[in-house]
This record gives sequence, C-alpha cells and structure tokens, in this order.
Amino acid sequence: MPFAVLGLLAVTGTAQADLRVCNQTQNTVSVALGYRATSGWQSEGWWVAAPEACATIYQGALNARYYYIYAVDDISGGAWDGSVFMCTQDSSFTIFGVEDCLARGYERTGFFEIDTEDRTEWTVELTQDNITGLEQQ
Repeated sequence: MPFAVLGLLAVTGTAQADLRVCNQTQNTVSVALGYRATSGWQSEGWWVAAPEACATIYQGALNARYYYIYAVDDISGGAWDGSVFMCTQDSSFTIFGVEDCLARGYERTGFFEIDTEDRTEWTVELTQDNITGLEQQ
C-alpha cells in the first residue's frame, strides 16, 4: 500500500503544464506576458530569466491558443518585441486593458504573439539571433 501512494504522488507531481520562457543568451532577460483573461485583456510582468535558464511565466494548463510576450535584455537593452501593443510599466505590474496605455500612466509596448496550437504547455526560446534593437557586429 505505501508503494501505491508514492507512485500516485510522483505522477501527480509531474502532471503540471506551464508557459515557460528559456533564455538562451549570456545576459539576464526580463519578461512580460499578455493574454486574454475572462474579464478582458491583461498584461503582467516582470519575470526574470537568468542566462541559459528558464522562467515559468504562466503556471498551470494553458487555456488559450494565443499568448503575447515582450522580453528585454537587461544588459544590452535589445528586446524581443512585436506589433501587438499592450500596457507595461518599469516596476512589477498587473494591468487590465490594452487601451489608452499612455493616458493611464503606462508604457505602450509591442508584444509578439505565441501560437500554442491549443496545447496545454509551451516553451519559448529567446536567442541572440531573434533579438531586435541591437547592432550586429
């Protein structure tokens, strides 16, 4: 009987699905997340991904097909961005709505879209090759 309980705990402990961002660069990266919540659009930040490490930015099974990410290289200043605009701010935040960011005292920031293909977990890889805003040497 004790062996059956241990087996169940091991299976239950590994059944978690998340949205993760893996930083494949040599610099620390800060990450913001945007998504459509039950009450409307929402953006949150900041998660920190150390060099060559991953950060879980959404815990649990993904319940939407599309999520939006903005990430910035904390050392060089380059970013992984896009054309879907949401609100952010410099300090930790949870912001509801994507309209009138500047008028509400927030930054208007371009996020890039992630298509999770309706999977319950997803991992995004940030590499030096897909960062924008840096001079190529």
